[in-house]
Amino acid sequence: MLESLRSTSFRTFVLYPVLVVGWEWLRTGGHLRSDPVFLPLLAWGYLQYRLIGNYRLRLGGGGPGMRTPPDRLVTTGPYAWCRNPMYLGHIIFLSGLTLTLPSWLAGAITAASIVWFQFRVQRDERRLRERFGQAYEEYCTRVRRWIPGLF
Repeated sequence: MLESLRSTSFRTFVLYPVLVVGWEWLRTGGHLRSDPVFLPLLAWGYLQYRLIGNYRLRLGGGGPGMRTPPDRLVTTGPYAWCRNPMYLGHIIFLSGLTLTLPSWLAGAITAASIVWFQFRVQRDERRLRERFGQAYEEYCTRVRRWIPGLF
């Protein structure tokens, strides 16, 4: 179980939703408020994480996370638009959770996760620079870290 807690995907897609639903269930006496119009964000975020993860594994090798970094730099497909589309999938999912179950706890988890992912990306980028050198530097000048055309 402790190993599962180390997994970012387990925390994002299992633990945090269970915590938020449980908290809101207790807080409201079993009367969950929800806005189902935002449910597609949950599906979008999860599918983005999952499908792009499979794409990166197929083209880049390595492991599913940065514990086993990719063998090859992937700069095509979704990686031609955003350097961190899998992490962005996490953020989209958590944003969907916050909007679907209007909850200050979900909002706090989402905000903290955004900050955490920013630090994680900076660490990952240092490792990728060491591994791929100039090719990664050139990639970083062409492709934004989070949102195409913005930042």
